[in-house]
Amino acid sequence: MTLTPYTVGIVGTGWRADFFARLAQLMPDRFTLVGVAARRTESAERATARWQVPGYLDPGELQRRQRPDFVVSSVPWPANPAVLTDVVGAGGRVLSETPPAPDEAGLRALWDAVGDRRMVQVAEQYLLLPAHAARMAVVRGGVIGTPTSVQVSSTHGYHAVSMMRGFLGAGFGPATVCARTFDAPLVDPLTRAGWTDDDTEKPATTIIATVDLGDGLSGLYDFTDNQWHNQLRFRRILIRGSRGEIDDNRVIRLAEPRGITESELRRYQLGHDLNLDGHDTEHFSFDGTIVYRNPFVGHRLMDEEIAIASIMAATGAWARDAGPAPYPLADGCQDHLISLAIDESALTGEPVTTSVGPWSDAG
Repeated sequence: MTLTPYTVGIVGTGWRADFFARLAQLMPDRFTLVGVAARRTESAERATARWQVPGYLDPGELQRRQRPDFVVSSVPWPANPAVLTDVVGAGGRVLSETPPAPDEAGLRALWDAVGDRRMVQVAEQYLLLPAHAARMAVVRGGVIGTPTSVQVSSTHGYHAVSMMRGFLGAGFGPATVCARTFDAPLVDPLTRAGWTDDDTEKPATTIIATVDLGDGLSGLYDFTDNQWHNQLRFRRILIRGSRGEIDDNRVIRLAEPRGITESELRRYQLGHDLNLDGHDTEHFSFDGTIVYRNPFVGHRLMDEEIAIASIMAATGAWARDAGPAPYPLADGCQDHLISLAIDESALTGEPVTTSVGPWSDAG
């Protein structure tokens, strides 16, 4: 059966919004971009010219005029709650950029406004990155037993928290955070804009935090300024379980009462050496079994684009009542609530325990 492409509207015209628009237009068999909304007339006109779709100055008008399957909200943190409320108020379903609101008061107010409608998903894509999705398949397969702790040093705040909660299957209870900051010299050769051509050492701040999620579940958070782009810092993930652990792509576990084994997650990459099938990630395997397949082979997407396209496709299926909710608003709110606690503890040097949010009953 041929799937009718999911129709998508976008609110916002910035760097992040461009990811969603490019992917929609790259894959017309899966997505149709039907309109964009922006706060300023000149921004809407530029987006209309760039993406060749109608432009609007009001998110609700975009929803009412175009009736897309879902609207992507990709705007600055303070503006996001109003956009979500407007689109939901107009009867639309939304894929919200992270975080859904800037602070705890905003999260609670947003939930009071739209939470019970169950019309909002959050574009939390990290667990859909191919390597993380492969690790999740191994965890869910019971290879390392019951997952108990996750250490993340790769991305910041709510993204790192989503990885901890996701691999552990943690819920919405109180979390206790103890964080500290450390300043040390570091060269910063790359930013979002590209190479800096500056090899001078400058102070960089690292936040290290323990996160007690209750029920014996814990996380270790380790993030240095600009770690997303600064390739002088490795990205690290450690998932510990009752019968072994996953250390990046290495897996150790108890296979039998007197037998400990080691294995690896392996990426199969097209386009290397004499492979002429295009430069693409095809799959990840573990112990001879394929545990992840790239659903967009042929488009030569980087991992981040694969993850974003994956959550767009999942949101489209959910919007048509043809699939589960990919990342509900409740999870996005809980991630950011704990992220805020990390920041507060790092600032004060004191432990911070989160309250139970009104979204806890939605889990």
